[in-house]
Amino acid sequence: MTEVQDQLERSGVLEMPARPEGGGSAGWARWAWRSLTSMRSALVLLALLALAAVPGSLLPQRGVASDPNAVAGFFRENPTLAPWLDRLGLFEVYASPWFAAIYLLLLVSMTGCVLPRCARLWRATRADPPRAPGNLARLPGHRRADSTLAAVQVLRVTAEELRRRGFRVDIDGSTVRAEKGYLREVGNLLFHLSLLVLLFGIAIGALFGFEGRVVVAEGGGFSNTRSQYDEFSPGPFTDEARLTPFFLTLDTFTARFEQTGPQRGSARDFRADVTLTRRPGSPAEETTIAVNSPLDVRGTKLFLTGNGYAPRITVRDGQGREVASGPVVFLPLDGLFTSEGVVKAPDAQPEQLGFQGLFLPTAAFDPVTGPYSLSPDLLDPQLLLTAWTGDLGLSDGAPQSVYRLDTTDMEQLSEGGQPLTRALRPGETMTLPDGLGSVTFDGVARFVNLQIAYDPGKEVSLAAAIMLLVGLTMSLTIPRRRVWVRVHPTDACTTGVEVAAYSLTRQDPPTELLRQLLQVSGADTGSGSGPGTGSTARTEMPAWTATPVTKE
Repeated sequence: MTEVQDQLERSGVLEMPARPEGGGSAGWARWAWRSLTSMRSALVLLALLALAAVPGSLLPQRGVASDPNAVAGFFRENPTLAPWLDRLGLFEVYASPWFAAIYLLLLVSMTGCVLPRCARLWRATRADPPRAPGNLARLPGHRRADSTLAAVQVLRVTAEELRRRGFRVDIDGSTVRAEKGYLREVGNLLFHLSLLVLLFGIAIGALFGFEGRVVVAEGGGFSNTRSQYDEFSPGPFTDEARLTPFFLTLDTFTARFEQTGPQRGSARDFRADVTLTRRPGSPAEETTIAVNSPLDVRGTKLFLTGNGYAPRITVRDGQGREVASGPVVFLPLDGLFTSEGVVKAPDAQPEQLGFQGLFLPTAAFDPVTGPYSLSPDLLDPQLLLTAWTGDLGLSDGAPQSVYRLDTTDMEQLSEGGQPLTRALRPGETMTLPDGLGSVTFDGVARFVNLQIAYDPGKEVSLAAAIMLLVGLTMSLTIPRRRVWVRVHPTDACTTGVEVAAYSLTRQDPPTELLRQLLQVSGADTGSGSGPGTGSTARTEMPAWTATPVTKE
């Protein structure tokens, strides 16, 4: 067992309450409460919380904006293991009931553990310094000398000196007792209290905050209402009708990539220029959202987490009507922004139309692997499309992904016995056979993936972090000391003076302080006698004098 563990065991901090003998349900309830609010239980629950968070770091999690398809990919790669992990909630660790149970138990345990200790410390700081032991010579740093001052004068001048040095002083008969360093205990409790405040801050954010994702293409806009989100994860008490009202339009998105060298194609800078209306009726302003530079709108933060290309496509049906037009988001498949997407035209006549596409910013072709992109920049953009006709499956009201085409009740168009496939450059048009219509590749826009989050507990968590640093600094740097001065009238002309000190923080005895106390008392430090004369030898503190004011 380590020295720290040994000290905790001796001080009773890790001691569990004894089980009640009799007392019925009330006795067992008191035992359960004392056990839950003990420091041992708090430490065990804190370790369990850290252990429970491990799967959240190792396994992909649902609702993570940086990689929304990670869980689906894990299911494809581990079809046998993934369903069992999903039953245990390991893909939603931080929203699982068992994680919430550990968190709430830790919150209750820390509350019942820290708050009573604060009350005990408050009572201890108002109490008198502890009485002096019977034999001061057994204490570290003990000194003894004779003074020409009267006993009353010695007590008065030494008490004044100790007060000047910041000690809390009390004169008890022939003894001055003083103590200093209660701020060390305050720092210790502030450190523990900061953990409790941090837990409350996280709980407030989880209960009243939200997190969502939305994809916005150049020229498109976003209004902060529930219906505008692609994904929305509210807390249990989030009021969806009272989200911070604002509106933004994505004007342009600028991306810069490395063009040469071994890092060719790596991203160097992303920036989204937006026009923001902070409140209904307020003037619009132009601002920028960049990586590591989110946009803050009255506590709601917008983070730029992803980007890609949105080809502008126009679809006309067999009657020449424009049935679909505008930018279509294509999801990147690799770091070179080879992207895939679909176009749906449910209003086309005489039959509904659907298109599957592959977008290449800088098109190239390999005889073995097929088409691919050489660079993430728009150097030679091409759009490869295949066409389908039939029932898109939208009439039954079942939700569908805008990034997938359900071809169950559809037929792929063909030409010359082969599936109809075209590679289009900006401005080119593919005409569909049998007079079904056409599709035109008008150009390329960019899109951004915004993660939008509101966390009302972040200020509380920041205050907790400051409290933790201040408390830890205080508990590590402020010494805790007790000093006693005792007088013994020897004859009509001299008074025997004993001074001794004890450090509760295992520091060396304050020999300079003891020397100065003897000096202000008028003692002749060179003429003392007895076993403690001039001694600075260190001895162990007797058990009956080492009782701390509060348990650690």
